[in-house]
Amino acid sequence: MGVNLRDIIPEKIIKEITDLRELSGKIIAIDSYNALYQFLSAIRQPDGTPLMDSKGRVTSHLSGLFYRTINIIENGVKPVYVFDGKPPEMKYAEIMSRSILRQKAEEKYKEAVEKGDVEAMRKYAQATSRLTDEMVDAAKKLLNAMGVPWVQAPSEGEAQAAFMASKGDVWAVASQDYDSLLFGSPRLVRNLTISGKRKLPGKDVYVEQLPELIVLEDLLKALGISREQLIDIAILIGTDYNPDGVEGIGPKTALTIIKTYGSLEKALKSLPRAHFPVDPSEIKRIFMNPPSTTNYKLEWREPDPQKIIEILVEEYEFSRDRVEKHIERLQKALKLSTKTSGLDKWFKR
Repeated sequence: MGVNLRDIIPEKIIKEITDLRELSGKIIAIDSYNALYQFLSAIRQPDGTPLMDSKGRVTSHLSGLFYRTINIIENGVKPVYVFDGKPPEMKYAEIMSRSILRQKAEEKYKEAVEKGDVEAMRKYAQATSRLTDEMVDAAKKLLNAMGVPWVQAPSEGEAQAAFMASKGDVWAVASQDYDSLLFGSPRLVRNLTISGKRKLPGKDVYVEQLPELIVLEDLLKALGISREQLIDIAILIGTDYNPDGVEGIGPKTALTIIKTYGSLEKALKSLPRAHFPVDPSEIKRIFMNPPSTTNYKLEWREPDPQKIIEILVEEYEFSRDRVEKHIERLQKALKLSTKTSGLDKWFKR
């Protein structure tokens, strides 16, 4: 779920991107699991069930990955996807919690089906999304066929993406979560993979979802804190490593506490009821120095149309006509890029 810092992020530092071409020429590392779960949640049939082939295999993630990535490339952005590795042991409690929530949602979905309640079916079906190893492998194969690079993180994908951004190998991290800022990414782009019309939960109302840019330096300056203090605030309100945080403390209160005491260590002396499943210093250590690798090479290649068709059309039963049209769009987007930057420049970092 990530850390919800929204309530303390000043609106004045959030830059709405009304035209995706504002990011043209930028290399952006996309948190793959975050994006794939967004596709699984958003791309569904009217009753809330995901798109599937005749064998019952979910294809919503591949649909979103293929069509949305092409849209991103058409606007001049150079995407690289970063996949999660083995999660830190202290995250297992959060993983189990998510699993329980999915099980409960599945039970609610079955009840809604029995009642014929389509709205409830849609609501609970979206909460049952599961990303399997098979689905992840299919996503990687599709990216290979499209010529889009991906990086395997040793642990947290967002941490690896933030590491790449801090080194200057990518310009920003794209994710719905704010954790990449805690991991040290200089820039976060939200809504990159889900921009467009979005239905409000529980309402038949759609709103325009625009990408937005948050610059870490601007955020820290506006709040008058350091990145380490931002991590302290996150630990107080709850992270994936201590989901519950400290009872009764929200983002604004946490900001006040850390600015008053200067650090989490000093603040905890005045919070005797604060309990953590793991040592807070260990949580801070992961954010400040997470496992990451330099074993990656960012290379964009020309797409392989036949391989794309083999995966999407022949394997997962996508519409051949639609896939071929989008392959043409992908190839056209790359040709247009060569006119302004040269093919070699596009295909090299």
